[in-house]
Amino acid sequence: MTQVTTQKTYLNRPKAIGITVRRAQFNPKAIRRHYFANSPVMSHLLTALSSTFPIGEQFFVHSVRNVRDQVSDKKLQAEIAAFIGQEAMHSKAHAEFNDAWRSESYNLDRFQAWLARKDSYVKNLHPKIQLAITCAFEHFTALLGGYILRHPEVLSTLDDDAVKLWVWHAIEEIEHRAVAFDVYQHVYGDDKIRRMIMRSVTTGFASLTFYSATKLFMQDKKKSLPKIGGNIFGAYLLAKMFIQLAPEYLSYYKAEFHPSEIDYSQIVKYWKERLADEYQMESFQTEITPQLYS
Repeated sequence: MTQVTTQKTYLNRPKAIGITVRRAQFNPKAIRRHYFANSPVMSHLLTALSSTFPIGEQFFVHSVRNVRDQVSDKKLQAEIAAFIGQEAMHSKAHAEFNDAWRSESYNLDRFQAWLARKDSYVKNLHPKIQLAITCAFEHFTALLGGYILRHPEVLSTLDDDAVKLWVWHAIEEIEHRAVAFDVYQHVYGDDKIRRMIMRSVTTGFASLTFYSATKLFMQDKKKSLPKIGGNIFGAYLLAKMFIQLAPEYLSYYKAEFHPSEIDYSQIVKYWKERLADEYQMESFQTEITPQLYS
């Protein structure tokens, strides 16, 4: 009887609106090492971020699951389910990307071992702190995802498979950007702690990314250092990105902040259509024009 009831509850669960779980369709081995604008600086930065995603995204899911049973809202429960599904796909895709690139001369195995130890420590913190950490990181990933999508002139320099990975990921980060935040507000609603944790995460995230990107750059220095033009361009892109994203980042500290206040709808629609038509990604084809691919 219990199994039947559980099954019926699952089948009757409403679907999340605007959050779709899709499988990545890309070949990680086909992606060049300096895939982002032919810039070692930017490419190593994104690869460094990728190295954190398998553990990081699993932690995000863990932090939301910690308090899921305290969420009574059915709509939010559906969004949690979609959030978990998307993050699971992201973790898997970036694990494949990282594995394809792992070699004796280019890896972050020590760094990833350290990250695993840190993950174990953070999971022993109070669930409220864990969820606040996730809210902060989800704000960062949405900002970075939005920035990537808004600069198609830079994305035009990427290999097709790199576009498939990073644009797919960016779209889904934007789609679920409010889920952890809404869960936190529903269960705790403590904006003081949320802002305090963001300040700590900002410092940690910046130092972590700089350290891992520098390690990759130095491992690849024979190929990275000669690309002076690409490195200058990458430094310019980073400076430009920091300046342009500052207002959106600072909005997190506002009293009435909510992630959905930043409107990405048009740029997300544009890239969904491009991934469906130009890059022939089946998961987006069935979403954009289901009657043609059913």
